[in-house]
Amino acid sequence: MLISHGARMTFDRFCRLASIPALALCLLAYTATCLQAASIRLLRDPDIEHGLSQLAAPVLRAAGLNAKRVRVLVVDDSSFNAFVIDSRTIFVNYGLILKVTSPEMLQAVIAHEAAHITNGHLARRMQNQRSAGSAAGLGLALAVIAAAAGAGEAAGGIVIGSQTSALRGFLSHTRAEESSADRAAASFLKSAGISPQGLVDVHRIFAGQEVLSIANQDPYMRSHPLSRDRIRAAQAFVATYGDTSSPNPQADYWFARLHGKLSAFTRSPKWSLRRAKEETHKDIRLMRQAIAYHRRNDLGKALKAIDSALSIRPNDAFYHELKGQILFENRRWANAQASYGRAVQLAPSDALILASYGRAQLAAGAVKPAIRTMEKSRSLDFRNTLLLRDMSQAYAKLGQSGLAALVTAERYALVGRLDDAGLHAKRATALLPRGSATWRRAQDVLLAFEQSQKRNRR
Repeated sequence: MLISHGARMTFDRFCRLASIPALALCLLAYTATCLQAASIRLLRDPDIEHGLSQLAAPVLRAAGLNAKRVRVLVVDDSSFNAFVIDSRTIFVNYGLILKVTSPEMLQAVIAHEAAHITNGHLARRMQNQRSAGSAAGLGLALAVIAAAAGAGEAAGGIVIGSQTSALRGFLSHTRAEESSADRAAASFLKSAGISPQGLVDVHRIFAGQEVLSIANQDPYMRSHPLSRDRIRAAQAFVATYGDTSSPNPQADYWFARLHGKLSAFTRSPKWSLRRAKEETHKDIRLMRQAIAYHRRNDLGKALKAIDSALSIRPNDAFYHELKGQILFENRRWANAQASYGRAVQLAPSDALILASYGRAQLAAGAVKPAIRTMEKSRSLDFRNTLLLRDMSQAYAKLGQSGLAALVTAERYALVGRLDDAGLHAKRATALLPRGSATWRRAQDVLLAFEQSQKRNRR
């Protein structure tokens, strides 16, 4: 689900919380109080994330990484940037996805960031950051330390960053690291049968960046120092090892699809309708039109377009999910529930689709089934704070005040609002059976709140 009511996009702040140990929650409390600047926010959509996984999988396998464990997630930022913080997630700004013009360019960016993981650059950056003077920098270093210690899920929830110089310093690389990552990325691309020319093309985007002032440079330029030498090095790799890749229609399709969906939600509907005509894949063209009409509040045309796309791909879970979103945001609860239900049948383990289905069930009055669906979604992905909000409403409707308070406390903890989290955790602790698993979860949040209070008094 990419947008909320009307034409506004839904960008949930991203954090993880999965049976977090006390130490990790202490770190969460520490960094949440230190970082007052805006956290990184993610744009969550099952179709887009699936498309990214399709493009990333061959690159990650070539890099020796588990394609099922390393995820590529989209950051709500229109600038050209990509980065890694731990060994399990690659973050790509939606502005980068819209700016690159081929799947090979996007795969080159993913390969470059994967190289920072496989080449051990994260560990070295963590070591360097230990001496950082800023609290924000220290918080980020602690997050990575927790990930390296095996608490990867918890570490991701500690903090993902801020728009401060501390974050830029943490994400920066030496030129030696960048050259190493480029060489490895080119090798990964070649091994995966992907044209390394994409790496050259990405560097060319920034051919003129080095003459700009720091204030006018893109974040990628500041954190990934580029030079014409690196462009020449990438060109030399292609010249030396050749380009033995062959056209990949699947990669072209998924790139066009995620590019088309992102643009349909971020550009004006007028722009989308005009440019959709240039789309060679008919179902993607219809999908883009459906989104544009939906954003224009033209339900009839939106449904006609998405139904036409479904006639081409009747078993596409993500098109059923999009139809469910269109119906839900037009308050057609029963119809939305049916569309989301079909999407769940086709993709039963997609956490985002399950979350949307649970929301539709709740709106339609099926509270107990909604809770079962939401709990399954939460067991698969703890990043979704919107899901926690829905769960608290569902528990409240059933009179389960303790569980409602618990998930509310966890939701506030995830976005760094420790005072609010502590308030609801205290209430949950008083209402839940002492010693139960849910009571212990409330205790964990309460511990994080108490640690933050102690630090604030110093």
